[in-house]
Amino acid sequence: MTTEKHRITVNGLPVEIVRKEIKNLHLGIYPPHGRVRVAAPLRVSDNAVRLAVIGKLGWIKRQRARFDGQPRQSEREMVSGETHYFLGQRYRLRVVNYNGPAKVTVRHGSTMELHIRRELNAAQRERVLQRWYRRQLKELIPPLLQKWQGALNIEVREWAIKKMKTKWGACNVEARRIWLNLELAKKPLQCLEYIIVHEMVHLLERHHNDVFTVLMNQYLPQWRSRRGELNAAPLAHATWNY
Repeated sequence: MTTEKHRITVNGLPVEIVRKEIKNLHLGIYPPHGRVRVAAPLRVSDNAVRLAVIGKLGWIKRQRARFDGQPRQSEREMVSGETHYFLGQRYRLRVVNYNGPAKVTVRHGSTMELHIRRELNAAQRERVLQRWYRRQLKELIPPLLQKWQGALNIEVREWAIKKMKTKWGACNVEARRIWLNLELAKKPLQCLEYIIVHEMVHLLERHHNDVFTVLMNQYLPQWRSRRGELNAAPLAHATWNY
């Protein structure tokens, strides 16, 4: 698919324009700081995009204000007492000095134990936790894929987990491959399911158009509330958007 990217400024507001082979213009506001992105048909001029953004300035300001008020985690130091999340639940981290292989254990529904060697620094400790998150997702994703492949009557040939900075998920329609953001391990399970369905529906309809919305409404009627739940969850310290 042909794409063109560049930026313009509208009333002092930076706007990213991505031109694609699509029929309609789509405007999105993305966390954590309310980045404005417009997906526009190739034929639509910058002036037309500018007018569309001006017409939505009130809505854009409200969305950006909502993101500014959203709770955020501070930079992780990976020490006892910190708050970490798994499947939408908040856990208190307990670092345990341990000479064996590093591991993570969740205890009593409120404590996450990180068993690591004393000499590991914060970055190394975080990598241990990230590997644990990845293993949990690898167990959670296959049953959801099986469920929705049956419901949608489609096949996902390949899937992978990646640390993505710009989106929760992605889909390669030609290869029938989907990617899921590692950060989804921290979000409620229903949010993971929503992203899986979202990306799988792209195998039926490539674009975010009316057909796509009809399909989402048909197969996952509560998708908007799940999207809202996902966007309301505490943001990680890292700067990544959707």
